[in-house]
Amino acid sequence: MTASNPSDEAVPSSTADVASAAAEAVSARSPGRKRPKPGERRVQILQTLATMLEQPGAERVTTAALAARLSVSEAALYRHFASKAQMFEGLIEFIEQSIFTLVNQIVEREPSGATQANRIITVLLQFGEKNPGMTRVMVGDALVFEHERLLARINQFFDRVESQLRGSLRQAAEARGSPMPTVDANARASVLTGFAIGRLQRYARSGFKRMPTEHLETALGLIVG
Repeated sequence: MTASNPSDEAVPSSTADVASAAAEAVSARSPGRKRPKPGERRVQILQTLATMLEQPGAERVTTAALAARLSVSEAALYRHFASKAQMFEGLIEFIEQSIFTLVNQIVEREPSGATQANRIITVLLQFGEKNPGMTRVMVGDALVFEHERLLARINQFFDRVESQLRGSLRQAAEARGSPMPTVDANARASVLTGFAIGRLQRYARSGFKRMPTEHLETALGLIVG
């Protein structure tokens, strides 16, 4: 989910362009303008919320601030979402679908359990790196003042990641001839999950300056082997 950046829009290069842009703006504000469909508006709201969360050091995002950014009323937001918690649930659903679609593809296509584990952590950290606002949701920073069920759902997300890692790492342990493949896999999966969460937290708390994929290949080599 990528929100558009106003700075990326074309800048008028002549007086005629400025006049044309002004005319288009007036037309866009007219009563007959095309309104976004309900589904499109929902996506727009979630994109804008994610963009606001990308601001380093941003405090709690209020529905008033979100509505102002979208140039709509708070009541307009609640026509698409029953609550702000439901908006955050929409972001979490996007995270879950994005990550586990990739995880499933990795498991289906890669026969090596160790390589599966490496790639699962890689796609998780790459997703966070490319989506700073989502990272704040994943590490819980954006959910501190929100409904407790949101934190519970994020915890379940990482539980699912760890569960998949256990399966992949057990396969790797068996391939290595480990005498205790389940114990080995459980320990490594726990360390890997904690490593990923720590990298994402550092990224968010550094104002998105410390990349979560920094020296990633070397670090995974030390953990996974």
